[in-house]
Amino acid sequence: MTTLQESAFAKVNLTLDVLDKRPDGYHNIKSIMQTISLRDDVEIDIGTGKPWCMVCNWDTIPADEKNLAWKAAKLFFDTTGKDPEGLEIRITKRIPTEAGLGGGSADAAAVLRALNRHYDYPFSILALAELGAQVGSDVPFCVLCGTAMAEGRGEQLRKLPDMPQGCCFVICKPDFSSSTPELYRKLDEKVIAHRPDHQAMESALLAGDLGKIAENLCNVFDPVVTQDHLEVNYIKSIFNSYGAVGYQMTGSGSAVFAIVESFEYAAVICNMLRENYPQIYIAKPV
Repeated sequence: MTTLQESAFAKVNLTLDVLDKRPDGYHNIKSIMQTISLRDDVEIDIGTGKPWCMVCNWDTIPADEKNLAWKAAKLFFDTTGKDPEGLEIRITKRIPTEAGLGGGSADAAAVLRALNRHYDYPFSILALAELGAQVGSDVPFCVLCGTAMAEGRGEQLRKLPDMPQGCCFVICKPDFSSSTPELYRKLDEKVIAHRPDHQAMESALLAGDLGKIAENLCNVFDPVVTQDHLEVNYIKSIFNSYGAVGYQMTGSGSAVFAIVESFEYAAVICNMLRENYPQIYIAKPV
């Protein structure tokens, strides 16, 4: 039996625009995504000689074929034609669920990366990301990691310059969660007043200008969620008062993140919010 280990990193959306609805029912998006150090840990036992099984430290997470990590493993073996001769997947979760942080997708991506490495790289990293698109829209980016532009459903990826070294993220997950299909429906019914300037964000990343990066944060879901959940504005006000250079919601929510210039600022913000929001984390760009 062989045990594989892989980190599953969360993501935030520095920009996120929702474009036209596709014939397959999904929407085209355009988003600049960033991997952060908040992570789950994934372990895979290969060659157990037993039926496939999954173990997770959170009992709210499906531990069967409904889990994206399980689906990713099955897809890998179906595509390569290899037989693991028994498999166990163990996930230690830390990334909040229903948060817009891509936790399930990160787990699936970690499984794909670990299996690809174990079997001596039958897929290039871009081919592996393309395979991941069959599991979920955020999986390709979570396979690639770093900073990237994602288009289409999220499967069309282009690497971008890394975030400036030394900055931190504070991620706060309020108690409520958002329905992603419902938010897409709401966007379809309204005129989007403010869309991201992706070119300006790319230029800011290229220049390593943290202030300009913060200035160009934009997520079209943010105002739609905020109008129904005013506590998002409260979290942002704390971010603003204690040193954040920029802040917004990630994905379709409900997690809100701040960009700060140092760990010291991040620690102060966490202290101010932790009593009301226990799901609060400090992370670095990865």
